[in-house]
Amino acid sequence: MTSLDPVLDKDGVRLTVEDAVATVTLTNPAKRNAQSPALWRALAEAGRVLPGTVRVVVLRGEGTSFSAGLDRQAFTPEGFDGEPSFLDMARGSEAALDATIAAYQEGFTWWRRNDIVSIAAVQGHAIGAGFQLALACDLRIAADDVQFAMRETSLGLVPDLTGTHPLVGLVGYARALEICATGRFVHAEEAERTGLANLVVPADQLDAAVRDLAAALLAAPRDAVVETKALLGGAHARTYEEQRAAERAAQGRRLRDLAGVTD
Repeated sequence: MTSLDPVLDKDGVRLTVEDAVATVTLTNPAKRNAQSPALWRALAEAGRVLPGTVRVVVLRGEGTSFSAGLDRQAFTPEGFDGEPSFLDMARGSEAALDATIAAYQEGFTWWRRNDIVSIAAVQGHAIGAGFQLALACDLRIAADDVQFAMRETSLGLVPDLTGTHPLVGLVGYARALEICATGRFVHAEEAERTGLANLVVPADQLDAAVRDLAAALLAAPRDAVVETKALLGGAHARTYEEQRAAERAAQGRRLRDLAGVTD
């Protein structure tokens, strides 16, 4: 499937599809791709309408910054038009507050589905919600001008858009705590050294590096990649013996499939 026209184009999010590769682009470079609840809903919708033929999803931001985080309008008393302000949310019930945040998180949760591999192409600023959106993806290729930072604690808040789990998994508890509690910038060299970025390239080579990685991911049979991703994604929650058993079961499925044996 090749789509010359966007499958989705709304609220700062554009989804296009070319064969087995989908690209989700943040399209508000004038505001450094600042995020809002409407953008989060559009991200969630992109995941829902993603064609089943897609194997690799690339996430990128137009302009000089990937995403500078939550739009500062969120911190005004009135907030966003048609959206509950932070004050409104705080004054509501705990259940309502929890449900609102859970709905916001949905734009960040589908990127690690086993049937796709997601790549964040990150340049310039990836701050707060922008950092968490990059962390939502399986893999990250960063430009050499990248600046990651988790600034929520400086605002009296916590990172709540699913970023804490992958951050700890990538860099460890102590470094994750230090990054989040201080809000400092993580630049390209440290990002690559600590595993936060799979690869760092000059900014003008970012798109080419992402295309090369997407092509490499597509070279292996889809079902083998799906099974391998599921094995690796669940490894941290399994004991060594449980992981051994999961490997055997997955390999059994692959061998039966390759041999044309059906249950």
